[in-house]
Amino acid sequence: MSDKVTVVGGGLAGCEAAYRLANLGHRVNLVEMRPVCTTEAHQTGNLAELVCTNSFKSIDPTNAHGQLKREMRLLESLLLRCADKTSVPAGSALAVDRGLFSQMMTEIVGNHPLIRVDREEVVDLPETATVVATGPLTSDGLSSNIQEVIGEEGLSFYDAIAPIVHKDSLNLDIVFEGGRYEETGDYLNCPMSESEYDEFIRRLLKADVYQGPEWDAVPYFEGCLPIEVMASRGHETLRFGPMKPIGLTDPRTGERPHAVVQLRREDRIGQMWNLVGFQTRLRVKGQEEIFRGIPGLENCEFLRWGSIHRNTYLNFPSTLTSWGSLKARKDVIFAGQMTGVEGYTESAASGILAAINLDRLLNGKEPVVPPSTTVLGGLYRYLGGNGSSNFQPMNSNWGLVDPLKERIRNKRQKRQMLAKRALEDFSSWMDVEEILAIPSDNEKLKPVGMV
Repeated sequence: MSDKVTVVGGGLAGCEAAYRLANLGHRVNLVEMRPVCTTEAHQTGNLAELVCTNSFKSIDPTNAHGQLKREMRLLESLLLRCADKTSVPAGSALAVDRGLFSQMMTEIVGNHPLIRVDREEVVDLPETATVVATGPLTSDGLSSNIQEVIGEEGLSFYDAIAPIVHKDSLNLDIVFEGGRYEETGDYLNCPMSESEYDEFIRRLLKADVYQGPEWDAVPYFEGCLPIEVMASRGHETLRFGPMKPIGLTDPRTGERPHAVVQLRREDRIGQMWNLVGFQTRLRVKGQEEIFRGIPGLENCEFLRWGSIHRNTYLNFPSTLTSWGSLKARKDVIFAGQMTGVEGYTESAASGILAAINLDRLLNGKEPVVPPSTTVLGGLYRYLGGNGSSNFQPMNSNWGLVDPLKERIRNKRQKRQMLAKRALEDFSSWMDVEEILAIPSDNEKLKPVGMV
């Protein structure tokens, strides 16, 4: 096959799309604007750079995030194979050394014989068959062109990212290892008494918040709220959210803390740790003062401050087909967070599906979407069928899939049955639609920078 296709955007969705299309025999021009044009959130010019967190969330198939990964593995996801090779301990979650991960993705995609990587800004939709996966930080030029094509403005909200601290600066007389629901010590925990928690909330609500242009007028994604926004919703909100102490025991007291701040490993050697769920738009001075008030972080060294950045997405149900293409140009398919999927694996999975459907179109076949009993299929049903007047981004959850025919009261048993059905139905869908797993015969996956 010699069809030339274009993939705009070298994030997770773009890399997955380019890699699959190339392995299907298409000559791919992957265009990434970084480092020629930078963004307020990215720090490198690598492909597939992880901006918000280093975690791909749960690998437990009874969790919808875990089931989505199983569906992606059936499709030979490049993201998951690289994540496996660059993983760091994170309990039941799949987390990576983000530097090694993006380096590996960059090398594999960039060295593919059928992929040409161009570093330039795209301001107009290409005339060739295209996957657009420019993400939430799409440049103003291309955003304007897309808005002209679809005939209406896109929607936008803002994401916040959590700070990272150096382990050597932690007070390990206070900070202890442990996971909420498992015996492994993959997380570090900063325990708080009731009075310490009360003081933390008081100071957080009084802190100086960075006021960007119209930031208070746009909706946040509920799954990535700034910590100060969560605190404003009620005194106990954080204690029942990212600071919940369930399943943890402070070794100093032998008792459950009133609240905890959890830290998750960022790198393989365990020097960098991020404050889980502590995405914020506090000014740097406020972050330094308030976060150093957390027990165990009194003298912490901040390797990255929390910040907030723009996140733009399209109104999927009113502007795109059920599989994510322009209604007037079916050979232009959108993927990643621009479509309204939220989350790393969700974005990557949409890139794989976009590549599958672009290949089908170029071969005279109709595009397809997995059945709504699967997590990926349920996600696309939501994107395409949700009312356009109040469309909001969505990540993986079991509420997206068809309910079981029988009522199961036991929650874990119910999720096990949902996961079993999803895996079976996804595999059957691949067989019926003749969607093959694409092996990587042209490269060897070796850990980057490791023996």
